[in-house]
Amino acid sequence: MRTPESIHGNDDTRLIPAWSMAAAAVAFVLVEYYFWLVFPRQQHHVAPLGLRIYLNISWGLLAAIYFLMIGFISKDAPRRSMSARFWMLICFVMPGGIGAVLYFLLRTPLVSTCPACGTHVLGDFHFCPQCNYQLAASCGSCFRTVRATDQFCTRCGHELARDHMPARLRVLGE
Repeated sequence: MRTPESIHGNDDTRLIPAWSMAAAAVAFVLVEYYFWLVFPRQQHHVAPLGLRIYLNISWGLLAAIYFLMIGFISKDAPRRSMSARFWMLICFVMPGGIGAVLYFLLRTPLVSTCPACGTHVLGDFHFCPQCNYQLAASCGSCFRTVRATDQFCTRCGHELARDHMPARLRVLGE
């Protein structure tokens, strides 16, 4: 498994890079320039002003959002041990945002590090595959994820107090 970048989930503001914001601003300005100055010269019939404003701003925002999405994918893919270059290329090549939809459908869960041995594990793992360290609270009966504050499993109704949850997970729940 590739080493994920160390961007934490609470650092959402860093998930859209500055180059992406600049590209989005330039794309918006270029679309507005085209639709306000270049495109009307080629038309014999001029659309009503309200319709022109609506269409110009909406197309400009779509172009800007597209570049912001590419920037987000460039930062989010390494967090999930995925190839950022590959997914950015897919987003540029596939028309109409289909590449981004594919990315969001096929992206892997977040990758974290086991605090005991340092192994990279997927975010939905309950135990480390290398050292058997319990990473998250889970039901002893159906083995589904539970919150550390739950008294009973929401899936099977098992009493969680009988499972002898590790002390560090009990402390998180308090």
